[in-house]
This record gives sequence, C-alpha cells and structure tokens, in this order.
Amino acid sequence: MKYKYIFFDLDGTLTDPQEGITNCVKYALEYYGIHETDYSKLMRFIGPPLVYSFREYYGFDEKKSLEAVDKYRERFSTVGLFENKVYDGIYDLLQKLVDSGHVLALATSKPKVFADRIMSKYRLRPYFKLICGSELDGTRNDKNEVIEYAIEKLECPRENVIMVGDRKQDIIGAKKCSVASCGVRFGYAEEGELEEAGADFIADNLEDLLKILMQ
Repeated sequence: MKYKYIFFDLDGTLTDPQEGITNCVKYALEYYGIHETDYSKLMRFIGPPLVYSFREYYGFDEKKSLEAVDKYRERFSTVGLFENKVYDGIYDLLQKLVDSGHVLALATSKPKVFADRIMSKYRLRPYFKLICGSELDGTRNDKNEVIEYAIEKLECPRENVIMVGDRKQDIIGAKKCSVASCGVRFGYAEEGELEEAGADFIADNLEDLLKILMQ
C-alpha cells in the first residue's frame, strides 16, 4: 500500500466540534466586552491554532491572544470539549483502514491533554497507534510541528505518510514536512481553501476518502 501511515486531524475531520468551539470562543470574547452574535465569524476558529485566530480575526496582540486562549480553556476544559459529535461513518472508515493494515495517528493542533479525553470519550482511541497534539504552553502549536513529531515517533518513511484534514493548515503542514495530503470537504474549509493550499487529493465524502487512502 502506498500510504500505510495515515495522520488524521481531529476537529472537522473525525468530529464536528462546532458547538463547543464556538461557545468557548464566544465566552472568551465576552471577557473583553466583545458580544459576537455572528456564528460564521466564530466558526473560523475551527481548525487553526487559537492564538492565531484571536490575532487574525480580532486584532489581539500576542499577549492578549494568549490570555484569550486561557479564557477559552476555562470553559473548554470542563464543558466545551464534550459539546462535540463524531461524523457518521467515521467508525466504519477507521475499522476498514485498521483491518487493511494501515497505521493511524492523530495529528491535531489541539492540546494533547484535551485530544486524549475526546478520543477516549467518543471511543476513537482504540483505532489509533499514536495521539499527537500541542502542549498547553504552546509547544507544537503549528501543524507541521505536530506532523514532524508523529513521523519521528513512528519512524515512518515520508513517502508512505498522508495527512488528512479539513483546513489549509493541514495541507500546508503536510507540505512543510514533505508528506502527501488529502483535504476533506465535509469539514470547515472555506470555498477553494483546500485547492489553494495545494492538497494532493480532495475527498467530498467518506467514500471518496476511503478510495484515496486504500490505493
């Protein structure tokens, strides 16, 4: 098989975290007197590192962005991380991949401490050889750092690795690490985002994704 090692993003790829993430972003913004009612703006936070999004979308400086991330986590660590749901068909997809001999790893920018709890809560953990994420102090915040860490831990050849995710950060991170990438349209990418980032493959649905990963 060409892509024995499959690295999956979490938010927008395995699960739909919209409710939890948007509620927690709203909670953090309220702390600064920003009463955001446009959920399309809140949904932009799904995927990229939070510190980047607070800077990019609300003009926070570095110090304020880091503080906003702490406020976000106040709610996310107790309530928000479980305002989540696994996409229909994901368990079946993962089982087929494992049964065919693929090695699965989670590569998320979300802090590993939260990713571990989500993966356990939603019974996703048994399918994965490795869970990789960022640290609460900002270590491995960028997707390429997470992917590189997973490659190092699994000691896998780059030509046999493919990164699967729903946002441009997944695709750009894969390119920086010289591995293949597959974007999925059922997540939170904006129109044309995956193409512009240069995804090697794009899957409209899980059936398409399985065909790509089984080649």
